[in-house]
Amino acid sequence: MSGLVEAGRFDNRIEAELARINLESEGLDAVLFDAEMNSFGWGPLMPIRLMVIEEDLAEARRLLAVP
Repeated sequence: MSGLVEAGRFDNRIEAELARINLESEGLDAVLFDAEMNSFGWGPLMPIRLMVIEEDLAEARRLLAVP
């Protein structure tokens, strides 16, 4: 059984949502963690994490161009 893993981190909700939409348009399920905490003004102290299932991590990073 696989779990969720982090595919990327973002300082603002707009970038995080665009990345999530990009992955979902390619058929990968993605979810944002800590998006609400970030909107309370934590900004870089509480980045928004883009999560995917473990099997999709390599493809997600390729699509997001994350090294």
